[in-house]
Order: sequence, then C-alpha cells, then structure tokens
Amino acid sequence: MLINSAKKICLFLLFTITTYSHAQNSTFITHFEKSKGMETATYDETIQFYTDLSKTYKQISIQPIGETDSGKPLHIVILNPDKEFDFGNIRNNKRILLINNGIHPGESDGIDATMMLFRDIVQGKINMPKHTVLVTIPVYNIGGALNRNSTTRTNQNGPKEYGFRGNARNYDLNRDFIKCDTKNARSFSNIFHLVQPDVFIDNHVSNGADYQYALTHLFTQHNKLGGDLGNYLHTELMPSLEQKLEAKNWPITPYVNVFNQVPEIGFSQFMDYPRYSTGYTTLFNTLGMMVETHMLKPYKQRVEGTYELIKSMIEIIEKDYAKIKELRKDSFKKIINNKTYPLDWAIDSTKTTTLHFKGFEGEFIDSEITGSKRLKYNREKPFTKDVIYYNYAKPTVEIEIPKAYIIPQGWHPVIDLLQLNNVVMKPLANDSIIKVQLYKIASYETRKMPYEGHYAHYNTKVSMEEKEVQFYKGDLLIETNQSSVRYLLETLEPIAPDSFFNWNFFDSILQQKEYFSPYVWEDKTMELLNSNEELKKAFEAKKANDEKFAGNWYAQLDWLHKQSDHYEKTHMQYPVYRITN
Repeated sequence: MLINSAKKICLFLLFTITTYSHAQNSTFITHFEKSKGMETATYDETIQFYTDLSKTYKQISIQPIGETDSGKPLHIVILNPDKEFDFGNIRNNKRILLINNGIHPGESDGIDATMMLFRDIVQGKINMPKHTVLVTIPVYNIGGALNRNSTTRTNQNGPKEYGFRGNARNYDLNRDFIKCDTKNARSFSNIFHLVQPDVFIDNHVSNGADYQYALTHLFTQHNKLGGDLGNYLHTELMPSLEQKLEAKNWPITPYVNVFNQVPEIGFSQFMDYPRYSTGYTTLFNTLGMMVETHMLKPYKQRVEGTYELIKSMIEIIEKDYAKIKELRKDSFKKIINNKTYPLDWAIDSTKTTTLHFKGFEGEFIDSEITGSKRLKYNREKPFTKDVIYYNYAKPTVEIEIPKAYIIPQGWHPVIDLLQLNNVVMKPLANDSIIKVQLYKIASYETRKMPYEGHYAHYNTKVSMEEKEVQFYKGDLLIETNQSSVRYLLETLEPIAPDSFFNWNFFDSILQQKEYFSPYVWEDKTMELLNSNEELKKAFEAKKANDEKFAGNWYAQLDWLHKQSDHYEKTHMQYPVYRITN
C-alpha cells in the first residue's frame, strides 16, 4: 500500500515538473531577456530556441541548408502564416524579407532581436504579416560565434561575451560574397538564390564617431541600384523607415562614415561594392540595407532598437508589397535592355542632402599618451546641427553590354561560381571559330599587403581587339539576356572593382611562360630588324626617347621579342571573350 502511494506521489511530481517545464519553455524567454539585456545567446542556444519554437508553432520551419568552415551547418528559419515553406510557391503571392545575423558575431544585436521578433509574431504580440514571409539566417558566421570572448570588441559596450569577427578560417565574411573563399559564402549564395528575397537586412554594430543615435542605417547606394527601384529606395522606403522609427522614439540617421573626425564636417555614404552583402544582393535587384547600431550604447538598447527597425521594415513591406513586386520585375527587364552598364562609381559632390544631425560636441585636445592631438567627445554637450551628407553617386566607368561571353571550359573555378549564382550557360556543341572581342591586360596594380586571403589587383586597364578565335566543344556560351546579367558584368569585366580578375582568379595569364636565350635571340633579332623597316624605326625611336630603355640591353631584346611572332599570345590575354553581334 505504501509502495503504491509512493508511486502515485512520484508520478504526480513528475507530471507537475514536466508541465511546469513545458509551461516555462512555451513562453520562449531568450537568454538575452533572462540576463536583463546584458548577454547574448550562444550559437547552440540560438538554434535550440528556433528548433523548439518550430515544434510549438507550425508557422515556423528551421532547416539546415549548407556547410560552413566551422563544420557546423548553416540554417535558415522561415516564418510564414500560411505554413508554406516551398519558396517556389511562396514567391507567387508573398514578398520575402531575408534577415542575416551574426556575419560579425561580436555584433550580435540582430541575433537576439530576431529571436524575440519571431516569437512575438507567432505568439500574437505583433500582428502576423499577411503579405510578407520572414526568413532569417540565425547565425551566419558560426566559427566566429563559437570563438567567444569579452575583449576583442575594443570599442563596444556589451554584451558580456560575444563572438569574433573572423570565421573558422579567419575570413571576414562581409568581404567574401564575390570571391567565395569560404563554405559560408557558398552556402549563402545557395540560400540567396533559393529564397530570392525582395528585401534584405544585414545586422551590424558600428565603429567610428560618437553621437546621440542608437540606430544608423546603411542602405545600398540608390544610384547603383538604379532606375525606379533605386528611386523608390531613396525617396520612399528609406524616408518611410526613418519616419516610422522617429514616431516610435527611435531616431535614426545614415551610417556615420568618418574615422577620427567629428561628423559635423560632413560625410559620405558608404559605397557597397559587390564584395559586401548589400552590394552583392543589389546585383539581383534586392532592396538591401545594413543596420548599424551604435557601439557605445548599452547592449539592451541596441537590441531593442534593432527589433523595432525590423518590425518597421515589415510594416513597410506589408503596405508596399505590390509596388515592390512590380518595381523589381520592371528593373530586371530594363537592365536586360540597357546598352551600357556602369562598373564603378564616385561620390557626386554636386548633389547633397542636409541632415538635422543629433551629435555631441567634439574637440581635439592634447593626448597624455602620445603628446599629439586626440579626439574627445563631450556627452554633456549634445547638439542638433545641419550636416552635409553626400549620398549621390555618379558612374566613373561604363562599358557596352555584350550580347554574350564565351569562357573556355578549363577555367572551372570561375565557372563553378557562375553556376553557384544561377548563371545560365550553354556548352558549345562543336568546335567553332567565332569572331569575338578580346581584352589584353594593359596594366594593373596589386596590393602590397594581403587582404582577405588575396593580393588583390586594382586600377586595372585593358586594351581591346576584335579577332576570330578557336573555341572547342564544351566551352561555355553565356548570354547576357538573363536575370544574372549584373552579376556577370561585375565579375567578368576585368576593370570592375570586384571582378574575378581583380580577385586573382586569372593570375596565371600574368606570368609569361616562354622566354629566349639572349645569345640566340640576338642573331634572330638582327634578321627581324633587317626584314621589317617599320619595326626598326620604332626601335630606334624608343632608344632615342627612352634613356632607361637605351641603357638596358635586356629590355631592348625583350621589347623586340614581344613585337615578334615568337612572343606567346596567351600572356596578358584575358580568357573571357565578348560577343557583340
């Protein structure tokens, strides 16, 4: 009898504890909230949170979707009130917002904000969106998130512990969207083309100046996005977001792009080239922005501000869902029909915006450490001043858009990246001689220090000629009349800042493979000069006008060798060919 009673008591206690535990879990209080805004969730806590949330709320799905350099899988979490998680079906009726978190895991604000936002939506604390599906990458830089510490974010006010900027192989993932050196970046490309987001938010924390704002925004440069879509971003989306946040007592300003200077001198918009997340997403006509919370504000305030910003963006998408769909659709059509394309940009100083900027007085005082002048802000002296903001850009380099490119099949590292980005390619069915435009690399400069695993090139110049070239069965014909046209132009045109050439994918063409022995070539050179009067005159003129050349016997022989048929045709010849007819 006593044994049966004891069993009943144990079962009752077990049921009570289980029920209590489930009740506690069903509220889904985040680690951030439990710590009263002082701490951020770990990677494992974040994934477990979404996994548990998806088991309770069928509007949420979490899926492992790709590899990372850490060995742990990348995930996406989808929130759709219709419980539909096939993106082919979703895109027919809904707009898609993709939120990327933890690209720099020390900047963890978005990780915690998005967890709370997803929970609050499915629990009815926020209206469930009718026209918007939310997708988040909960933690993008998993290797960096696992490398937790409390010291490397020198400028930052919390959280107590956080991840590290470099990934498992010490890459900054926000420089890797074109070159794709990491498994993370390759998985992101797969996610991006699966999801095909209409709007993209990448959550960060700023470095730089001190000011009153907890929130700053860094939208993709509207002139680069271009056309009606860029105009919508600049004149409707951005102002609407600013107004909504101001009304919620969350004033926001453009990202303060200064280093060791006071903002009131004026500053320019950051130019997001395709190596960066929003520069990459722009290539596919996605409305992109980075959130940059202010590093010196308390962590709790920064997370709450990020939460309100994403919430406000959802409200805008809900209102403009039909317009966004049409603008993106039209933008793809117009780009395909354009004759030229701008490859590089510069700030247009003739057009500016005036910001009513809320800052703190700053001055340069004597440093007690270095003896030089140092910047010091005085938070006891807040101000609101008119500040000039340079947020217009003009193209500095434009090219004619070819009808197609041909790339020989041997350049498989480049072909792999094109395939990763849904570029449509057709292998040649037969060996063919085709008239093409081909580039010679005329000059380039190379970084003296490594940058994200590369000694990248810049200031690349080319010359062009038309020629009939032999191609072979299996070489790839890539027409530009496709939705990936901007990606093609930005990567395959060698003078583009983030071209595959500038990221070292074609460095083997920069090295000459065949040379000459001077004592042999000397005799052949005499025959060459005696049989070519025009070359002989050019050679004598160069010696007369170039003192350095005249004093270097080897340079003279090398110059003549490069004018002869003996000089290899592949040296400095860019192996991606343009078809214009």
